[in-house]
Amino acid sequence: MTGTTHGTTDPDRPWARDGVGPRTKGLRLAAPATVADVLAGRPRVTDDAFSWPLLTLDDATLDHNVGVVARVCAERGVEHAPHVKTTMSRALYARQAAAGAWGATVATPSQLRTVRDWGVPRVLLANELLDPREIAWLRADLTGVVDGAPDEVWLCVDSPHGVDLLARGLAGAPAAVRARVGVLVELGVPGGRTGVRSTAAALDLARAVRASDLRLLGVTGYEGSVAGGTSADELAAVAAWCDGLRDLGATFVREGLAGADEPLVLSAGGSSFLDVVLAELPGPAAGADGSEVEVRVVVRSGAYVTHDHGFYSRTDPWSRIPGAEPLRGAATVWGQVLSVPEPGLAICGIGRRDVSFDIDLPVALWLRSQSDDGWLPARELAGTRVTALNDQHLYLALDAGEAGASQVTGPATAQVRPGDVVGFGISHPCTTFDRWRVAAVVRGDEVVDLATVDL
Repeated sequence: MTGTTHGTTDPDRPWARDGVGPRTKGLRLAAPATVADVLAGRPRVTDDAFSWPLLTLDDATLDHNVGVVARVCAERGVEHAPHVKTTMSRALYARQAAAGAWGATVATPSQLRTVRDWGVPRVLLANELLDPREIAWLRADLTGVVDGAPDEVWLCVDSPHGVDLLARGLAGAPAAVRARVGVLVELGVPGGRTGVRSTAAALDLARAVRASDLRLLGVTGYEGSVAGGTSADELAAVAAWCDGLRDLGATFVREGLAGADEPLVLSAGGSSFLDVVLAELPGPAAGADGSEVEVRVVVRSGAYVTHDHGFYSRTDPWSRIPGAEPLRGAATVWGQVLSVPEPGLAICGIGRRDVSFDIDLPVALWLRSQSDDGWLPARELAGTRVTALNDQHLYLALDAGEAGASQVTGPATAQVRPGDVVGFGISHPCTTFDRWRVAAVVRGDEVVDLATVDL
């Protein structure tokens, strides 16, 4: 969504009415306000409305990432239901929806209720729904949908108990409501997380779904449990898993369990291995009589919207897809230098409460210095390395390496001063966004939107 109109509350930007205030991290507000109020003065990140630490998202990079994924999926006839648990931001999902996303993927019943409250008509819950209260809520939610609306919710199952709970919770519901609930049998891997562990168990579960008069769509799974890297052997293992998922779906078709009244659905993740998913899953399946059955491939890539400067940068499938473009890191967390207590060390005012650290530590990208006339433009910062995080402190080793040292004038030690601000790239955006209620969307220093986050 480009060309944002500052301070508007138009229907295309309903989050502009979201409330922020003195307790919103990253903002310096004296009283409660709305996103539109903050944006009304066309602010810059260095204006009084903002404070450090601050999470910013580059507007052009967001557009690039969303556009690349949308184009590649469309070119290959694959539907996309981005996993919004990465950001839980209505503003960022709006960009994905505008680019053609089929719907949103979520991980929990709470997230399901949140995105339905956003007004998202089609949602895929990538887990089993096991709380009778949540099934009752889903039934009531879909009962209120008007005829002809596109609303539907897809769910995973990996146990007979889950099928039984869902069947009992929907018993006696109008046919129109039951038709809006789609069921996917989840295939897992030994030692992995959810999902049945064998073809036989998956078939038994599919038969139970059909016997319960539930709408069986096909099969789903998460290929990320198969491999942690992108070596040739690991990519081959992911390809073999995708082949198994496809074979399971074809077995459903041959046994008349799915694919008769609507296309067979095959769903996978794709954040790190979308190149393999796109190579293995699309294409029709063979019916019992040898006829071709249409297959709908729905991918659930989520972290791509902001990408990162760590894990996803290393495993980026877009660099391996012919005709695609590599994604770029959109998120920067800015922290003020609190102290330079000894040569070669700066302590910055961000920590575990501000940035992800579950896979990699942050990486220093930019340095902003103050002058008598205000903040100077950000410049690249090289020769540094983050060595540790406390709850609210980051340890930045200066002159830690030679890589990129030619990009700055003089050693990093000579440049970094207390009061300066360092911009850090992150690894694994999901565990950065869960530390923020708002992210400032920027073009340079200008804040063009505030993306609110529902935790």
